[in-house]
Amino acid sequence: MRPIVLKGHERPLTFLKYNRDGDLLFTCAKDHTPNVWYGHNGERIGTYQGHNGAVWCCDVSRDSTRLITGSADQSVKLWNVEDGTQLFSFKFDSPARSVDFSEGDKLALITTDPFMELKSAIHVKRIEKDLSRQNSESGLTIPGTKFRINRAVWGPLNRTIISAGEDAVVRLWDSETGQLLKESDPEKGHQKGITSLAKSADGSFFLTGASDKSAKLWDIRTLTLIKTYVTERPVNAVAISPIFDHVVLGGGQSASDVTTTDRRAGKFEAKFYHMILEEEIGGVKGHFGPINALAFNPDGRSFASGGEDGYVRVHHFDPDYYHIKM
Repeated sequence: MRPIVLKGHERPLTFLKYNRDGDLLFTCAKDHTPNVWYGHNGERIGTYQGHNGAVWCCDVSRDSTRLITGSADQSVKLWNVEDGTQLFSFKFDSPARSVDFSEGDKLALITTDPFMELKSAIHVKRIEKDLSRQNSESGLTIPGTKFRINRAVWGPLNRTIISAGEDAVVRLWDSETGQLLKESDPEKGHQKGITSLAKSADGSFFLTGASDKSAKLWDIRTLTLIKTYVTERPVNAVAISPIFDHVVLGGGQSASDVTTTDRRAGKFEAKFYHMILEEEIGGVKGHFGPINALAFNPDGRSFASGGEDGYVRVHHFDPDYYHIKM
């Protein structure tokens, strides 16, 4: 599998997102400027200029016309995908960590970090079709804890919100009232901070990755733990194949730890596991630092990884991949 290496960021990658059709790949990094590329050949199309802090997360609307980005500069911006113009900016009192469009793109889910005296929070903002009517008011604000919420996503039919973060707890909220419906079992759940969260293509379950060197698969409606994948390094990024029972985990020691040990011990590869059997089935090497972001193309025929080294690597699967026997 010869990867296509995309060099468009000056700083470590933080997040990757394909659009619904898989022909566009959006990349976020600590260098303030999200990029957009062609998904199949890695040609860069353009950039979105306006943030002045690390961009932690992004999402793209179902029809690929709007992009939403959350940044350490305490703002969430709405962009026109095609020409890169900024349509609206939501201002907050602390860094914005996670963004997610609802089913139908009429709402946006935003999480903000604990900052100074402020606790973390989950905000629901209405996204107007007519931007002249757009405002900053929150439809709902759910106060969090003193721990950072690293990721929050919508549950089925936008009825629930799933959040996870530094306190290692997965929480299920009612998106109408903000009421806490359920928390993950501390015995069965993660033992260290949850770094990443990815939903399956059909939205019926989701995968979390954590610093405790494991990833876990959960039922999105009941928060029932289904599977656990154990690896030998902290997990920074996770993704679920849309066509096979495969999950991919990425991570590695932090860059500061690697300098004191053998570089090969950093284990900077994307590891594939069989979703049902929980067994490792292969790995893809290439990054020179921890993997911070992973995403499958919606057609399942390629995946992208973004690393601490500032590179995005797009891997198109070899024909052999489609005939892996377990």
